[in-house]
Amino acid sequence: MNVTALPLKTLESDHRDLAVFVYEDAGFAGAKALSNAAKSALNAKLKEEGFKAGVKEIARTDLNLLGRHRRVFAVGLGKKKGATPETFRRAAGALLGAIRSKREKIAVLCSEHPQAVAEGLLLAAYRYEEYKKGDADKLASASIVAQNPASRAALDKACAKAATYASAVCFARDLVNRAPSDKTPQSLATLALTLKGAEVTVTVMDKASCATLGMGSFLGVARGSQEPPVMVHMVYKPKAATKKRVAIVGKGVTFDSGGLSLKPPQSMEEMKCDMAGAASVLAVFKVIAELKPKAEVHGIFAATYNMPGPDAYKPGDVLTAMNGKTIEVWNTDAEGRLILADALCLASKQEPQAIVDLATLTGAVVIALGSKVAGIMGNDARLLAQLRAAGKRADEAFCELPLVEDYKENIKGNIAELLNISKVRGEAGSIIGGLFLQEFVDGKPWAHLDIAGTAFTSGESATYAPKGATGSPVRTLLEWLGAL
Repeated sequence: MNVTALPLKTLESDHRDLAVFVYEDAGFAGAKALSNAAKSALNAKLKEEGFKAGVKEIARTDLNLLGRHRRVFAVGLGKKKGATPETFRRAAGALLGAIRSKREKIAVLCSEHPQAVAEGLLLAAYRYEEYKKGDADKLASASIVAQNPASRAALDKACAKAATYASAVCFARDLVNRAPSDKTPQSLATLALTLKGAEVTVTVMDKASCATLGMGSFLGVARGSQEPPVMVHMVYKPKAATKKRVAIVGKGVTFDSGGLSLKPPQSMEEMKCDMAGAASVLAVFKVIAELKPKAEVHGIFAATYNMPGPDAYKPGDVLTAMNGKTIEVWNTDAEGRLILADALCLASKQEPQAIVDLATLTGAVVIALGSKVAGIMGNDARLLAQLRAAGKRADEAFCELPLVEDYKENIKGNIAELLNISKVRGEAGSIIGGLFLQEFVDGKPWAHLDIAGTAFTSGESATYAPKGATGSPVRTLLEWLGAL
């Protein structure tokens, strides 16, 4: 489905359904094209329906409006105070959910936060149907009304940006939702190669290449699987010369059994999502030529299964990362940080001004922050502030966790330099993960996003994010890159 700008004159010449957003305490939101008489008539009709404009409340009525007799859907926003773009994004998602199987066209009359409205419609339209087809949607198109000619250009831009963001998010959702046996590390590498273009190069490093580079930490995790691992390095170079260079690094465990430190069966049920970081990197590169950031962007992800095979790495093993640091393995289920160690080393070799890694790293972050807020930590206050500001613009929440220096003692190895888990169990698990990763960025400005709670949900997390993969934090990354 596409969301486009629709001139008011076009709306006045046809009978398509109309949607309006309504505040509980301040009336219609951005419906400038409606006369006071039309608003009064619509209010009277909605009152007959018992509509109070509460959050996600929807009412339908029939009325002669804007030159035609038409169905009108009113969507509640709640109280105006505190309303944000996310309020409109969720309201648009609720609207789409209510009409997708009933109406063919809808025009939205709202000049407030048009990008959020378009995003809500597009993201709510997502369905994952690779293995099971749902009921066909009747809704074929949605439009946001340009209520005067002067607003058309800005509205076109908002719809185009929303389409770019939604395309990336839905791409990431598809990858994360896919069954784990159908997304081998090699299949992710093959997908990355399809993203090559005039401004994007892609290099795929196989097991032998990774061994030559000294990626013993990554390859240690991969030993238990019959499927060979890959390290993928994508580079976007803008046409205009730039001195800015950044790297985004993703964890790509395409299924995490826990290895020899085997997870309980229930804990494995959603472990196909353990490559959400890599999916986010791929999603960014799917649209990066449209986004056109003013920086050279390196996208790196390490992809492997974590399995208890005949040659699986074992508790007590010592692995050596690309930077020469040795790691004593105490738990093979703390594998994400081990594959990221070498991916971060590779990123730091590119001499970027900033490195951002994203990973479904710890269950501890879910306990601490739940499913609505991701953890963020790092060594550079400016970079952390940029990412949190980008998250605020995207309405994806982050909570900063401190990298407590004293906790470093807890990951000092007995026979190697580092431990892959803390000596103190059940304490500060997410921070420990961050402290471990910090050892592999070579002092470069770096931020770590722990998305274990936000990347996948067992229930609907918002009206525009169905059960399963959410596509978070793709919109945050796009906002950050777009502002560089």
